[in-house]
This record gives sequence, structure tokens and C-alpha cells, in this order.
Amino acid sequence: MKIPISKPWFGEEEKQIIAEVIESGWVVQGPKVSAFEHKFCGYSGSSFALATSSCTTALHLALLSLGMAPGSEVVVPAFTWVATANVVEMIGAHPVFVDIDPKTYNMDVKLLEKAITPKTQAVIPVSLFGLSADMGPILDLARKHGFKVIEDAACALGSLYQGHHAGTLGDAGCFSFHPRKSITTGEGGMLITGSNAVSDVARSLRDHGASITDLSRHLGARPYLLPEFNHLGYNYRMTDLQGALGVIQMERLEQIIERRITLARRYDDALKEFSWLSPPFVPDGYRHAYQAYVCRFLPETVSLDHVAEQNAKRNALMDRLEAVGVSTRPGTHAVHMLGYYRNKYGLKPVDFPQAYLADQLTLTLPLYAQMTEQEQGYVIAALEANYEI
Repeated sequence: MKIPISKPWFGEEEKQIIAEVIESGWVVQGPKVSAFEHKFCGYSGSSFALATSSCTTALHLALLSLGMAPGSEVVVPAFTWVATANVVEMIGAHPVFVDIDPKTYNMDVKLLEKAITPKTQAVIPVSLFGLSADMGPILDLARKHGFKVIEDAACALGSLYQGHHAGTLGDAGCFSFHPRKSITTGEGGMLITGSNAVSDVARSLRDHGASITDLSRHLGARPYLLPEFNHLGYNYRMTDLQGALGVIQMERLEQIIERRITLARRYDDALKEFSWLSPPFVPDGYRHAYQAYVCRFLPETVSLDHVAEQNAKRNALMDRLEAVGVSTRPGTHAVHMLGYYRNKYGLKPVDFPQAYLADQLTLTLPLYAQMTEQEQGYVIAALEANYEI
């Protein structure tokens, strides 16, 4: 049996709507993208939604639209996908890393205020693996110090924080539709905001800096005239082929989330028997959407002194699981340990110890909405059979 780490859920509806787009002749950003954005607003409760080519480009647009300046500082968690820090570098700003809470893998809000300086213009909290960041204290600090909050909700579609959808609490929120996410458009992203001004700027920057979209121009009275270009923009548009997938995927979304939660609870129950593997933690008042089911490998007491030995044991377990057809992954990486950031800023692994430990000791188990009880049972049995003290 071969169990992938994740699997997108496509059906006949996706095939039919893609054929519809092809037959229409309009395959660039157009009516299907608009319909996808409308559905996303309705689901998340956001006022404005702009589909983009990726979550990375959505984050880049959010920083630019909120007026982040070169030379400023933007605080990011040390344990996240590299794109969170990369977009800060892309605008000429300086990423300031903060360590994580080892239970949630999200930014440790107790450490955040120490990272704030007069140069801080924004904080990017990440809702990692489908669990919202602890937004209340972050927003309190934003009001106190006057910085913007951009939620990296790449993994958090369907995630709730105190009844609010992830991504809707800050000045902007950004989502991913990569195939490992709960719904997918192949590649693709979404920027949401409650600000008309931010939406207007981002909408223009997404489309080369144009004053109106191609669709609006073609539907207007004089479609043959080109728009004004008042901003230096980018080509960050989503195609209508992708938007069409998004429309159908949104119709499946709540079913997908509920199924992921059910499977996660089955894992939770099974892992009670494994003292060496700690399941995801969900604080009160949160809905974890389980974009990924990320555990902590605990062969013995975790310590920085023995992390290399413990990491080797985790990797050996992953090798054995791969050999019997069970795909696994680390949770993600500690960005400060990656070559670009390590070399540019002179960082060491122990500078952010919890991010370092998470990098070395997290273990992601297969999870996807179509996963059968037989497949999940096979994963659980493989874990038990292949763990060696």
C-alpha cells in the first residue's frame, strides 16, 4: 500500500467547469476568478478578496499595499515556510525573527513585544498547519505600537479563532491553494482585507499597475482603449482555469474540513498509545482545520544537547515508513537555519531554540479528505511496527 502525504480532491465537477472555461475562450483572469473571490468573501466573512498567482505574491501585495518601506522591520516567526520571510526581503525590509510556542508551533506572543523597535512597521503571524495564531495579544500590541498585521493564513482556510475566520482579524490575510492545502487551484493564493483602500491598491498592483482589470475593460463601453497605469505593478493574476477550480473546490470546502477533523481525531485517539509521538495541540476557542497533521517526535526528553541524536532517530523512522509506503515530512523548516538567512544575518540554530527543535523533531502524518479508515489504520500500524527505541 502507498499512502501519500496529501492528495487533492477532484471530481467530475472540476472537469466540467474546466471544459466550460476552455469552450468560453476566456482563460485569463476573468469571470471565474471573480466568482471564486465572491465565494471566498462569503465563506471567510471578509469584505474584499483578490485572487493571486500564489500566497507568496498575495503576501508581497499585502506588504506593498499597506505601505511597508525599504529599511523597515517586519517581525515573522522563526518556524514557517521560507516565503514568509522572503517577501520581507523582496520589499527591501528586514525580517526580525521571533521564536515559537512549542505546543502550537505558532509565534510565541510572550516574546513578540521584545522584538518591536521604532523601525517595526508590520508583524506577520503565521497560522501554521491549520491552527490560527494567537491573534488577540498580537492585535493588542499592534494598537499599542502602531504596526500593521498581515496574517499568513496559507494553511488556515477553515480555521477559526474565537469564532472569527483566520485571516480576517489583521489588516490583511493571505491564503494558499497549493495542492497540499485543503482546497487547491494547482498554484494560487488569495488576499483578503476589510480595507477598500488596501483592496484598490492591491488590485492594481496585481495587474501591472492597471487602473481597471481586463474583464472590466472588455465589458465596458470602449473595450479597445487601454487602461491607465499609475502604479509600478506586477503580473500576479490568477487564470480563469484556476478560478474555475476554486469555485468548485469552495463548494466542497466544509465537507473537506469536517472530514479532516474526523481523521485528525482518529489519529489523536490512536496516538494516546504512543508515548514517543505527541499529537497536535488545540487550545480552547480554536478550530484547527488540519491542513497538516504535525506531531512532535519525543523518543526521550527533548533537549538541545541531544537534538542531533534525536533528529537522526526521527529521520531513521521516516526512512522505514517510506520503505513500507507511508509518506511523511517534517512540519516545515526553521527559516533562520536556512543558508540565505543564516549567512546574511549571522544566525545560529540556538538563537531560536524552539524553532530549531521543531525543525529537527516534527513529523507530519498523511492526511487528506478521501483517506479511508483502512489507509489510516495502515499508517498507525506502520508507526507502531517501525518505531525503534
